[in-house]
Amino acid sequence: MRTGSTLMRLAALALRRPVLIPAMLGAAWRFRARRWYRTPPFLPLPPSEYLAWRLHTAYGDDEAVPESQELIRFLRWARAMRTRHPR
Repeated sequence: MRTGSTLMRLAALALRRPVLIPAMLGAAWRFRARRWYRTPPFLPLPPSEYLAWRLHTAYGDDEAVPESQELIRFLRWARAMRTRHPR
């Protein structure tokens, strides 16, 4: 998977639209692997298999890199769902 390309796109998006940073951090936290603190590199990163599955179901390609506008739409949608359906 093109993790570097996706991370660069997210970083550029965050610099252009800082208002999205809280939504990005929230999405990253929800995507984290369970028990991430037990295995190196001890970072709350999502499992690569999960990301590949998400990309495959959305784009039909495990290697897809979403466009910036799609990422913005997803972040806004996720925020709207959390505010409409709080736990």
